[in-house]
Amino acid sequence: MNKKKSFEHVIRSVLPGSIAEELEIEPGDTLLSVNDHEIEDIFDYHYYTNEEYLTVLIRKADGEEWELEIEKEFEEDLGIEFGSSLMDEYRSCRNHCIFCFIDQMPKGMRDTLYFKDDDSRLSFLQGNYVTLTNMSDHDIERIIRYHLEPINISFQTTNPELRCKMLRNRFAGNIFTKVRALADAGIELNGQIVLCKGINDGEELERSIRDLTAYLPSLRSVSVVPVGLSKFRDGLYPLEAFTAEDAGAVIDQIEAWQEKLYPGYGIHFIHASDEWYLLAGRPLPEEERYDGYLQLENGVGMLRLLMEESASALHGLAVDDVSLCGRRVSIATGRLAAPFIREITGSISHTFPQIQVEVYPIRNDFFGESITVSGLITGQDLICQLKDCDLGDELLLPCNMLRSGEQVFLDDLTVADAERALQTKIRVVESGGQEFVRAVTGTLS
Repeated sequence: MNKKKSFEHVIRSVLPGSIAEELEIEPGDTLLSVNDHEIEDIFDYHYYTNEEYLTVLIRKADGEEWELEIEKEFEEDLGIEFGSSLMDEYRSCRNHCIFCFIDQMPKGMRDTLYFKDDDSRLSFLQGNYVTLTNMSDHDIERIIRYHLEPINISFQTTNPELRCKMLRNRFAGNIFTKVRALADAGIELNGQIVLCKGINDGEELERSIRDLTAYLPSLRSVSVVPVGLSKFRDGLYPLEAFTAEDAGAVIDQIEAWQEKLYPGYGIHFIHASDEWYLLAGRPLPEEERYDGYLQLENGVGMLRLLMEESASALHGLAVDDVSLCGRRVSIATGRLAAPFIREITGSISHTFPQIQVEVYPIRNDFFGESITVSGLITGQDLICQLKDCDLGDELLLPCNMLRSGEQVFLDDLTVADAERALQTKIRVVESGGQEFVRAVTGTLS
């Protein structure tokens, strides 16, 4: 007989001046329940502590239990922080997907890069895409009860047998009753399809798009992205890179569905990532076709948004704001975005001739030349390819080249390491056209 899991949460810190500090709750105390409800994770905690009247059960470090009655404002925070942002362990992926990029990384990198998360709570909190294969009916019920949205789902295909094959999980084809429950409850959903040549493209992609339209309007968008193939694929499932002709066929297929769906739903629903248009040599769609940029994290509309925001920022920049002295800057980016970055910087130099900009597309020698996005550029590739270049007054790097919130590249080299090696000041630029234009023109504080 399985013993029911007991949920107890050790308090890491208490915020100064908070309700918790006033009640003499201390780091090291354990939260046992709120209003007689066990707290499974952060969602239970926020749901039950939002109320104005609470009974909180705390166990002190010496084992004594305190039952605290609290009266507060609705949604006022207690000021308690726990060791994990989820108040629970992260759920790892149970799949062994034939296209998984983590399996294509070399040994010897930091441990966190090898962790495969598949946690619906991170889908809500951070926008991660999940497969739903490790979600129980209880998990679905909680999402609906707390109305957690959006939930982002990695579909890959709606063919149950093919999904089992692609995810190499015999239960992977059983998610669609869960998707239906979420859609019927009005939970906002987004989807993605990682397209693998000869496997889930062509007629299989047609079937997937057709099937997924049944979840409209709760399912607001689905992105189609090409599989990323690194050079570290020895012993893995054989996958082929898409050609320019293949990319054109994918775009035609998706745009045909957009034309069919937009009149009835007012959204385009299915979207091709920017990579398809660049590979096919076709212009990016106009801004209206992105339905408010619902899939930026998947590279859908990222370049169009950067171009639109940059044009607006440049138009609003007063001549007096920009120094008349000569300014020389360099920009390092992935090969994918480089032509568009050059187009934007060309407009800047045309408006402000005293500004000279050089754009350097960085070849990905570490993962392989087929990887062209800036987010997978390592510090060693950056340094190796720029060490003999005259980088001017400043080298600008996009923030996605670094670990979130830190000045560290994928290979654990730091921005300071790169500055020393290149003998150049480096400025990390946040995403967004206004920040980009101001960084180039030297008007960013």
